[in-house]
Amino acid sequence: EPGAVIGHSQGEIAAAVVAGALSVQDGARVVVLRARAIAQSLSGHGGMVSVAAGADRVRELIAAWGERISIASVNGPSSTVVSGEPDALDELMAACEGEGVRARRIAVDYASHSAQVESIRGQVTEALAGIKPRRSEVPFYSTVTGSVIDTNGLDGGYWVTNLRQEVRFDATVRELLADGFGYFVECSPHPVLTVGMQETFDDVAGAQAVALGTLRREEGGPERFLTSAAEGYVRGLAVDWNAVFAGTSARRVDLPTYAFQHQHYWLESVPAGSGDPAGFGLADAEHPLLGALVRV
Repeated sequence: EPGAVIGHSQGEIAAAVVAGALSVQDGARVVVLRARAIAQSLSGHGGMVSVAAGADRVRELIAAWGERISIASVNGPSSTVVSGEPDALDELMAACEGEGVRARRIAVDYASHSAQVESIRGQVTEALAGIKPRRSEVPFYSTVTGSVIDTNGLDGGYWVTNLRQEVRFDATVRELLADGFGYFVECSPHPVLTVGMQETFDDVAGAQAVALGTLRREEGGPERFLTSAAEGYVRGLAVDWNAVFAGTSARRVDLPTYAFQHQHYWLESVPAGSGDPAGFGLADAEHPLLGALVRV
């Protein structure tokens, strides 16, 4: 049961549904109608690149391209994503290589969180006009504002801003840390944000937080999920095992499952010796400091 939720880009839609701020139906509408607008107008005209550098450094790197490249998300102190025009991104990657900064393409052909989104703002706003958000019982930390917000404001306009604006994931994680949260569980087919989160934990003085995944690429079954739950449990995360194993024959057992054996594998005592080095094949050195000697 989440103490709070945080989402990354489109993941905020899922977070809003989990928190109870959007119905499943409204959450699905936001996903589908935004994706339709992207496919019709933005697909094929953009791209995204992950840069292993902080946001300030990346802003310096992209300054020469103006609005052709934007910072799409700040995931951690050394994890930033940019989006923009394909040819401009190619030039940026060449510049990064020359600067010794690691950069890699992300497999998308559109530029969300960039100036290109302005071209579909009106279309998406109109399509999402009927969204009916509500106040959630679970706190919703917005990566648009970088703080907890009233979920009554998660209307169509918010989801357009969510698509256009830089994702302030790093800042929002810092806010959660400041509010006392210590366990972050990434619910996804593969953990991609845990590295950025760990960077943030390491950068915040005194932070004792844990970042966990749920599933992994090529490991999408119950065994992987249970392993992830166990990884959290042994690090202090409360897991409701009765819910995990509901409807099964699983039961708690006492550990250890056998009595400890009390037979020792070492000697109880060492027989006292005479102290005569001859017993070890040595000769008495007849010296105040040397107890024995071996003649060559």
